[in-house]
Amino acid sequence: MARTLIRKRGAARQQGAGAEQTVDAVVVGAGFAGLYAIYRLRQLGLSVQAFERGSGVGGTWYWNRYPGARCDIPSLEYSYQFSEELQQEWEWSERYAPQLEILRYIEHVADRFDLRRSIRFDTQVESASFDEATLRWTVRTRQAGTWNAQFVILATGCLSSTNLPSFEGLDSFQGIWAHTGDWPREDLDFRGRRVGVIGTGSSGVQCIPVIAEQAEHLTVFQRTPAYSVPAHNEPLSPEVQARVKAEYPAFRKRNSQMPTGGFADAGANLRRAAEDSPEARQANFEAFWKKGGLAFMGAYRDLLVSRESNAAAADFVRGKIRGIVRDPKKAEMLMPRHEFGCKRLCADTGYYDTFNRPNVSIVDISRSPIERITPDGLRTRDAHYPLDCLVFATGFDAMTGSILRIAIRGRAGLPLKEKWVAGPRTYLGLMSEGYPNLFFVTGPGSPSVLSNMVPAIEQHVNWIADCIGHLRVANLRGIEASRNAEDAWVSHVNEVAGQTLLPSCNSWYLGANVPGKPRVFMPYLGFPAYVAKCNEVASKGYEGFEITP
Repeated sequence: MARTLIRKRGAARQQGAGAEQTVDAVVVGAGFAGLYAIYRLRQLGLSVQAFERGSGVGGTWYWNRYPGARCDIPSLEYSYQFSEELQQEWEWSERYAPQLEILRYIEHVADRFDLRRSIRFDTQVESASFDEATLRWTVRTRQAGTWNAQFVILATGCLSSTNLPSFEGLDSFQGIWAHTGDWPREDLDFRGRRVGVIGTGSSGVQCIPVIAEQAEHLTVFQRTPAYSVPAHNEPLSPEVQARVKAEYPAFRKRNSQMPTGGFADAGANLRRAAEDSPEARQANFEAFWKKGGLAFMGAYRDLLVSRESNAAAADFVRGKIRGIVRDPKKAEMLMPRHEFGCKRLCADTGYYDTFNRPNVSIVDISRSPIERITPDGLRTRDAHYPLDCLVFATGFDAMTGSILRIAIRGRAGLPLKEKWVAGPRTYLGLMSEGYPNLFFVTGPGSPSVLSNMVPAIEQHVNWIADCIGHLRVANLRGIEASRNAEDAWVSHVNEVAGQTLLPSCNSWYLGANVPGKPRVFMPYLGFPAYVAKCNEVASKGYEGFEITP
């Protein structure tokens, strides 16, 4: 039997259900979004109960403990801004914070603002049903009984539902296996072992160089190569921190006006690629390569809309791969052929150079697919690979996975999964018609994964809290998206995406990594325009929403 070290989420002992308990609001999740939702709702004087399936706070940063895990957004940007005291007191150690440091930061926030007392850990929310007579929700959990609430806030995370493909024979594997998105609490020792990593998305790009340093031999099983740029991670000097902290409000304001809600200080180029000569383009790409990180997407303003600009960026990165990877066959296998940026760009530390190591090999499973996992390894169509350990870097059921794993029923008992059978439908990514008083934080139809997540989370939670505050002050019982507003917003999200190259490849933005999932482009492109729309809607008495007196 496989010695899996995957932690089973929400596996705490079943407790007695007891009587139904009543609160003003239920929050699902205790990551960045859930913690801030607790904070804001308690500021309004609401009674709040949060449920978290993990044993601690952190969300994504609680579960993703794989080797090399770190944020790909600069630490000074990937952090809360609601408390100036918090911004000033916390000291980051690196330009891109590693997982453990981010987790410690989130734990510090939970303790500093006394948020843990509102959270029940090791608790899985199984269902949420709307009662049209009372305009309240009944929330059932596996470990903590049933709860009744006027409001439900789903802070379940965009990248928190792991995607583990159905590999035949996995149960027979005699070695150790784990998913990067559900990594065990204990360290895995890869020394002297033959390791296979399946997947070369962001988590694969991060863990492969670290595992390669430990393993006797590492085999990378790749279906689609990723574009990756160097992170150029480094210690974060006291001087840099002091400079940013001296003008944090202005720093945040500049970031908020960027399309992603971040990277303003990276010096985005407002020129189009066609405005530069080939030599000037090459020099510009080189300058952004040396800066490092996801800010490379700002090398030209039209990277995602002009095929000429996009092709120039793609050719530049492929040229870098040829120059780094010495084996021409490996280099060719590592070169992406899809449009640059239509899948999430990766930021790495020594990823391509790792394939120069004699103990690292790569297998193209698009040409020779995986047929089954065997007791002692993995078999593709063309060969068998003996392995002691398997690492699944196969990503997530993004944006909707964690929402739809809860059996949510709205008006007339309509399951949300049934309403979203052809793809998610929301208004502003905040609510879905037919589900009053049920809010999503960074849900499908919002900038979410195309933005700096923490500012996006704060903007969403602030809007939700202000909305709930408005309802309570005006003695109103409920709010939900109107069908017309929802239809118009879904069309607008697709129209904006359709003006870019983002929908041009099979990415998890469209759910293409999950078999059977509808192909719909889920996030909204453009953080400043989105924020302006949300503010406009609220200022017009929540235009597009239906209010229950």
